[in-house]
Amino acid sequence: MCQHPASQSDLSLLKDCTVQRTRGSGPGGQHRNKVETAIVITHTPTGIIGQASEARSQNKNKTAAISRLKNNLAIAFRIEKTNKSTPSELWNSRVKNKKIEVSDKHSDFPALLAEALDFLHFEGFNPAAAAQTLGCSTSQLIKFIKRTPKAIAMVNTKRRSLGLKKIS
Repeated sequence: MCQHPASQSDLSLLKDCTVQRTRGSGPGGQHRNKVETAIVITHTPTGIIGQASEARSQNKNKTAAISRLKNNLAIAFRIEKTNKSTPSELWNSRVKNKKIEVSDKHSDFPALLAEALDFLHFEGFNPAAAAQTLGCSTSQLIKFIKRTPKAIAMVNTKRRSLGLKKIS
């Protein structure tokens, strides 16, 4: 089975990306305008980007850009599931008593979000069916997806296109 790019290590993911250094815009004085500290990372196979320019450090911006790229990949890129697909070991390690236990700041979060959205997509955006497959409660799955506003917006757009009610 194919691994979702959001679940790859940073080094592995960067092998499939182009990294562009640029000058940040906005306030910050001479340092910001003279030094290329802003980072734009593009996942070449999908064209999905992650970018950061708020720090004066190129390394901090690169770390933030990778994190944003993983979140954007989790939301926009799907790995097809089948009837034989089961949750990953990572997912199972984070579900206890039907609750999903992970901080949205943790490095595992994008991989878990991608997996949840992949199963939700497979189940026709039916949260109850996806939650059953994932071994968590429906309310936990919805709360987990709602932690990322872009993710719940994408889910609601897909549900609307299928004639389903918006998840609020």
